[in-house]
Amino acid sequence: MPSIIIIGAGFGGLGMAMELQRNGFREFTILERAADLGGVWRENTYPGAACDVPSPLYSFSKEPKPKWRQRYSSREDIWAYMRGVAERHRLGEHIVFGADVTEAEYDETTGRWTVHTADGAARTADVLISAVGQLSRPAMPAIPGIGTFAGRSFHSAQWNHDIDLTGQHVACIGTGASAIQYVPEIQPKVAHLTLFQRTAAWVLPKFDTDYKPVHQRVLLHVPGLPVAERFSWWAIGEFVALGLVEFPGIVRLVSGIAERHLEEQVTDPELRAKLTPDYPIGCKRGLFSNDYYPALTQPNVAVETTPITEIVPEGVRTEDGALHRADVIIYGTGFKGTEFLWPMKIRGRAGVHLSDVWDDGAHAYLGLTVPDFPNMFMIYGPNTNLGVGSIIYMIESQARYIRHALQLLAERPGQVMEVRPDAERDFNTALQQRLAKTPWNFCTSWYRTPSGRITNNWPGTTRSYRRLTRKVDLADYRLTHVAR
Repeated sequence: MPSIIIIGAGFGGLGMAMELQRNGFREFTILERAADLGGVWRENTYPGAACDVPSPLYSFSKEPKPKWRQRYSSREDIWAYMRGVAERHRLGEHIVFGADVTEAEYDETTGRWTVHTADGAARTADVLISAVGQLSRPAMPAIPGIGTFAGRSFHSAQWNHDIDLTGQHVACIGTGASAIQYVPEIQPKVAHLTLFQRTAAWVLPKFDTDYKPVHQRVLLHVPGLPVAERFSWWAIGEFVALGLVEFPGIVRLVSGIAERHLEEQVTDPELRAKLTPDYPIGCKRGLFSNDYYPALTQPNVAVETTPITEIVPEGVRTEDGALHRADVIIYGTGFKGTEFLWPMKIRGRAGVHLSDVWDDGAHAYLGLTVPDFPNMFMIYGPNTNLGVGSIIYMIESQARYIRHALQLLAERPGQVMEVRPDAERDFNTALQQRLAKTPWNFCTSWYRTPSGRITNNWPGTTRSYRRLTRKVDLADYRLTHVAR
């Protein structure tokens, strides 16, 4: 069996590890830069942090949990679920914590990868699998004077719990998936909150509910019911995903729901106009909340849509010359989603740098592997993010595909495999043609590079991706003998 190094102990790394375990692979190591597992669910501790995908679907298919407390689970419950899964499968025995990968290079003479970490250690393996995800590095906005602010400031993904926001004047910059959760949580305690909005978000009602003990008992004791519940949520996501390319009428139906939600919760016409998106629904990920709009209608909240020109010691200055004084600035400005694997330096065959290959935007065959990087695979790589649905379903599809590839390698000792350039090129040409038909082209978002290339999203259903990754077609790969 080949030896394997996995980078990252989030959902991707854990899912890959369990897939390997179930199929007899034992020689694998997970390198995790932090002191605990969990990925984004470990890092994002902001008030109100929760998932916007129902828990029965946002979980591993072979690790169901009948006793979720809510339909849309909190960050704490999801993180506890991940730790429980790792404990049951004794994955901790394979994880090296505090191992921050800085670079990795492929050795053509041995067909092995050497992985270096910030502590100076070097480890070698036959196969390298990156599971660092797309949302691991917070993005700070390029606002002049950002370092001159005299008060306290932090990014929402690095929430400073030592700062008491009670009675403070708070400026929140950004209105994405994080802000929509923490704004309602902090609004009641601050003296005043100014929300700086560059573009309005499409917000849908969140059909959340607490799972009562009777519900949990039924799920626990009625055979097949957890699978049926999971399937129903999956089917709803697949239906909506069809609207992104094939059936625009579905998207119009969803936008109608969002418009009614705004009308019902915001009666002031001026505020409602500010909160009305000027781009098609689906261009950015739809957000779900029942308390975001009500929070913005409170007397201690102002929604500011005038562009920011600079940060000054006293607060935030906007294009109209107004100074918005603040004691604390919270940046809810998302992540560097298009900078895949950065800042790791990955060198493949002939010393080629992955950053050079991706100079015009990241791309990969099936989002999984790149020519000239033999025996290297990615979980949650380019163009495998979803506009609708559960990324864990995609992760499981990818883990199965990679496991199948590793089984083929195990049957062929002394060989390495790399995707053929023509296979990767043909796949991405067809992919970009399909992406051109999606709403993601009509606004600026973290799905796109500055040049406009969509590097993050999958243009279709999760079922279509699973069908493509059901098995490895060796005709798409080049097998090479190496001396070991």
